[in-house]
Amino acid sequence: MRILRATAFAAATTILLAGCSPHESRDTATDVALHWRQTWSDEFDGPAGGRPDPAKWVYDRGGEPQWGNEEWQYYTDRPENVSTDGQGHLVITARRERLPGMSGCAFGPCDVTSGRITTLDRFDQAYGRFEARMKVPAGKGFWPAFWLMGANLERRPWPGNGEIDVMETVGDDPGTVHGSAHGPGFEDPGYTEDYEWDGRLSDDFHLYAVEWTPDRIGWFLDDHRYFSIDKKTLKAGEKWVFDHPFYALLNLAVGGTWPGPPDETTVFPAALVVDYVRVYEQVR
Repeated sequence: MRILRATAFAAATTILLAGCSPHESRDTATDVALHWRQTWSDEFDGPAGGRPDPAKWVYDRGGEPQWGNEEWQYYTDRPENVSTDGQGHLVITARRERLPGMSGCAFGPCDVTSGRITTLDRFDQAYGRFEARMKVPAGKGFWPAFWLMGANLERRPWPGNGEIDVMETVGDDPGTVHGSAHGPGFEDPGYTEDYEWDGRLSDDFHLYAVEWTPDRIGWFLDDHRYFSIDKKTLKAGEKWVFDHPFYALLNLAVGGTWPGPPDETTVFPAALVVDYVRVYEQVR
């Protein structure tokens, strides 16, 4: 999920790195307790219909146009699209509706609203463990994501600032999680891995995470590391730009160049439900 995205993911291309660490499973909770120190979190303990903490999150709004990915949704800051539920969750909801001012959309019928929030100018960090426990929606056209962008975006536009997609899924393939990294020379599809879960990720909450050090990034689903990339294995013409603070984003896109548009089977409203987001630094 990025500001500019080509159609390469539509071809389901996977680039594997020579020298990547093999898949592994572990007791994540024990490992985090032993090796990581929490630096930031949001447990979303607000009241039903409450806004996310403005000291931690800001909203992206509008169409922009369609966020560079030919997406259909119009992002708002309304509680109908982004709010806490009073039970310790943040709920980002995509709705089929037309609001005043929603017109002239470059893509789609201008009748889908949703939400996107970020920690830009609120929190960023270089290196660490970034994790979110979430339940994703199922349905053709839905595209939820938890991702990180280089906080130097104004000085170095994408992909020069770097991007780490902690997780993305598409709603008509709710058993697959996608993790990826993007930078100069590996813009799209980037270094990416598609990992098939035994079941539907949309049926329950799962923990999605990356562990990021100066030389390596690893991707996790629950207790399983399914992908990693290493600075030393970049090819000629590619640049490692994961050496400065990144901020976090949560969003539920609809349509676009990757999942394609909703169809007659797509059920609205649909929600990305976030239990928590936590960030850690490595214990030295």
